[in-house]
Amino acid sequence: MAFDILFDMETSDPDDALTLCLLATHPAVTLRAVTVTPGTLAQVGMVRHLLARAGRSDVPVGARNPESQKESLSAFHTKWLGPLPPAAPDALAHEVLARALRRFPEATLLTGAPLQNLRLLLEHHPDVHLHRWVAQGGFAGDNVVPPEHRLPKFAGLRTCPTFNFNGDPKGALLALSSDRVGRRELVSKNVTHGLAYDGAFHERMRPLASATPGLALIFEAMERYLAQRPEGKLLHDPLAACAAIDPGIVTWAQVDVVRERGEWGSEPAQGTRTFISVAMDPERFFRTFVGLGPLHDPPPAPR
Repeated sequence: MAFDILFDMETSDPDDALTLCLLATHPAVTLRAVTVTPGTLAQVGMVRHLLARAGRSDVPVGARNPESQKESLSAFHTKWLGPLPPAAPDALAHEVLARALRRFPEATLLTGAPLQNLRLLLEHHPDVHLHRWVAQGGFAGDNVVPPEHRLPKFAGLRTCPTFNFNGDPKGALLALSSDRVGRRELVSKNVTHGLAYDGAFHERMRPLASATPGLALIFEAMERYLAQRPEGKLLHDPLAACAAIDPGIVTWAQVDVVRERGEWGSEPAQGTRTFISVAMDPERFFRTFVGLGPLHDPPPAPR
């Protein structure tokens, strides 16, 4: 049975748009809301365009700062989709999230962006509780990750900068400490840097790409991307989305998250309700990505 998910995104690279397409029509998910940071009219226009092409124009879209003039769309989005008309959001992002959580209190929030919208939700809506938060962000170092699962690029590290958490450290620390956030699952860069959508992945996708409108959009986007960058694209946010759908993709460790001199790390702990990725199963990821399963309900809160 499909479960409810809310997606908070940005558009500085293709990752979030691919994740939006995936969630819009995935058979295990009902996408209930999308929020964007900073939330320019150009960003909202792109999000509405993709939702429409996926047949999900019903999904409400929120923006943190729709008046922002910041150039927030990566060049890839324009090359892929062409010029798109700007569009207004339904409401401010924290209001869209609050409305969705009041209506769907068991929904999972997936964040693939700096955490301003989650921070504003917690600051402005004290009646709202978040059952489960899955974040693309954070870092687990050698003190948490077993030797056989360490990526060479992070060898010897206990802390590391991470884009989404450093985009709003106050929001990250608030969400990690709030008693109104139930279970926290961090799909961290020590794992996401080990998974890429490359030519081999694309060819494996080819016979499956018509299964849903979302997969068709992803295949279309990556045809263009790989033509310019055949080495492929790291799948940070899509991995987080698939771990939200099937937590068994990832091996989790319960931790306390620490921040030191602008870098993030983790310390093994119990009773924190905060779990971080230390390894992942690429085959199980692929099957979840394309909707073949195994698909599981979100795990219960730890005892």
